[in-house]
Amino acid sequence: GDVIEFHGPEGTGKTEMLYHLVARCILPKSEGGLEVGVMFIDTDYHFDMLRLVTILEHRLAQSTEETIKQCLGRLFLVNCSSSTQLLLTLYSLENMFCTHPSLCLLVLDSISAFYWIDRSNGGESLNLQEMNMKKCAEILEKLLREYHLVLFATTQTIMQKSTNSAEHSFSPKPQHETDADYRPYLCKSWQQMVTHRIFFSKQSNSGNNKAFSVISCDIKKKHIVKRSFTIAECGVQF
Repeated sequence: GDVIEFHGPEGTGKTEMLYHLVARCILPKSEGGLEVGVMFIDTDYHFDMLRLVTILEHRLAQSTEETIKQCLGRLFLVNCSSSTQLLLTLYSLENMFCTHPSLCLLVLDSISAFYWIDRSNGGESLNLQEMNMKKCAEILEKLLREYHLVLFATTQTIMQKSTNSAEHSFSPKPQHETDADYRPYLCKSWQQMVTHRIFFSKQSNSGNNKAFSVISCDIKKKHIVKRSFTIAECGVQF
């Protein structure tokens, strides 16, 4: 299955875009949805159920309490507070996907949440720093392959923008990575899994503080698309 990474600084609409995707998946087909199950792993403790309900209410022609409950019945939410807990959660999910064949989408917000903690706990050893993340990537790959899932995961921009012009002249980067100032920092196992990377940023030239830009990159085809969107009470609007 495809692995789509949403990358960008905090406050650029990544989680809001996930609500947009989740709503589309859990809405009934009669309302333009896909009527499939979603497994949402929240590591940042940012998930806002009321926000998702508001978006669903705006999408439904007749938003009764019963219809909302039916939609939310297709959503499974798990919280993780460490990379070890994330690893154990992923191990336990196999049974969940096996018994719920309607589960098609796996969301991880965010997969980079434990980067600094793991780096600190691992000491000087890169292998120890990345051990849990590598194992998580292996299990995710297995789950996607065996259960034909699509994975959306967010990563936060944590590396500072480089101002060293000499560095740029000796290590030319693809245009989309330069535009988005992308600095990969998660383990190679994860980097190799990603099929699409979408860079999120605020539109600096817009007077609207709810206006955002995305640069979508298909890594295999080297295909780049730029789009902009705004966030309203009803959700993401393109």
